[in-house]
Amino acid sequence: MSNNGCNNIIWCFLTVLLFSGCSRSEQPLPNIVIIYADDMGYGDLNCLNPHSRIPTPYLDGLAAEGMRFTDAHSSSGICSPSRFALLTGTYHWRRQHSIVGVFGGPFFRESDITLPQLLKDEGYHTACIGKWHLGWNWAFTDTSGVKKESSTLYFPEDIDWSKPVNGGPLARGFDYYYGDGTINFPPYAWIENDRFIEIPTESHNSLPRLHIG
Repeated sequence: MSNNGCNNIIWCFLTVLLFSGCSRSEQPLPNIVIIYADDMGYGDLNCLNPHSRIPTPYLDGLAAEGMRFTDAHSSSGICSPSRFALLTGTYHWRRQHSIVGVFGGPFFRESDITLPQLLKDEGYHTACIGKWHLGWNWAFTDTSGVKKESSTLYFPEDIDWSKPVNGGPLARGFDYYYGDGTINFPPYAWIENDRFIEIPTESHNSLPRLHIG
């Protein structure tokens, strides 16, 4: 995608955030790529550790051609809180410590200001590709959920798949989304913007459909 010769799209991959855009003047805005990987160690990249056993030529190339920040720190060691902190600049413990569970609601409040929202104000177009794991407003049917002790179990038939899935990336400042929400949680389905590309037809019983207590 381009605008007057300048790339102007923000990509947020499963492990990568990329920001690029065009300013309102003739001077193009800088491209920004944030590599955000689950369980990646500091020494896994060859550019940071020449003795790494993992070949990372493309990431090494990005590091060589861009600006490196080697003293950045994550707010949390687990998915949802660390992603929330990255997108809002807020310590995760001001909101919660745990991850968003299966069929969980948004980690955010409507008053939260996110990085893509700020960048859009400066002329960037934004997109999010890959893992989200920050919750959605699921369209449960009127008869959804089976109470069991203090929790509720949800299954594919408990969701109205024809409705948009709100409260996700589009509600947090991204213009476009394509991904699987959370790769290790149901529903195992691809989402484009706020719609499922294909409705799930089977349940995977190795994981509990557990949320909302």
